[in-house]
Amino acid sequence: MVRRRSRAAHPPGEHAVNGFARTLVVGKLTPEQFVRVLETLHMLGEAGAGIEIPSLTTQSLVDVVAAASREQLKGIADHAELRAVFLDEIFRRMSEHFRPERARHVDVVVSWRFPTGTDEEFDRYQTVIEDGLCVSSTDLARTPDTTITVAVEDFIRMATGNAAVAAMFVTGKVKVKGEYAPAVRLSGYFDIPKPSGSA
Repeated sequence: MVRRRSRAAHPPGEHAVNGFARTLVVGKLTPEQFVRVLETLHMLGEAGAGIEIPSLTTQSLVDVVAAASREQLKGIADHAELRAVFLDEIFRRMSEHFRPERARHVDVVVSWRFPTGTDEEFDRYQTVIEDGLCVSSTDLARTPDTTITVAVEDFIRMATGNAAVAAMFVTGKVKVKGEYAPAVRLSGYFDIPKPSGSA
C-alpha cells in the first residue's frame, strides 16, 4: 500500500525511487506482497527503466528495513535474486561508511558466509581492511582472519542499524570461526546508519 501525498512525490533532484520508498507503507504488505514490490523494482532496473534498488539512498534502504517484519526480510533471504541484490548493495556501501580513523593499524580479512537454505551451501563474500581502506567483494582470494556466518535477514538488519550487533553475537545469531576479537570489533570501524526518527 502506498500513502497518498498532497505535495510532490519527491523533492527536485531526488531519485523517484526514494520518493516511492518513503510513501510505501511496508507494514500493510504481506511478506509475499513486500517481495513482489522489490521484485518489480529489480525488474524495472534490469529493464533499464531508471527505477532500481541501487538508486535508493542508504537512508531510504535503512528505513524500509526498519519498517519490515522479520517475515518480510526472510522473504528477501529466500529469494535468490533479491538476496544477491541486497547483499551486493550492503557490501558496496560498506566502503562509504568506513571510518579509517577508527581502524588505524588494523589489517584484517573477514570472510562472510550466508546460508542459502540448502545444506552446507552459502553465499560468500570477503571484506578486507588494510592501509586505511575497506574493500568487499565475492573474491575469496585472501586467507581470512575470521569467518562470520549469519542469516541474510539478520545481516540486513545489523548492517542497516536495525539490530544491536552485540546482542546478535550473544544470542548466537552470529557465529564466528577463527579469531573472535576482529569479528566483534568490526562494526566499530563503520558509521552504521540509523533509521529515521531513532535517537
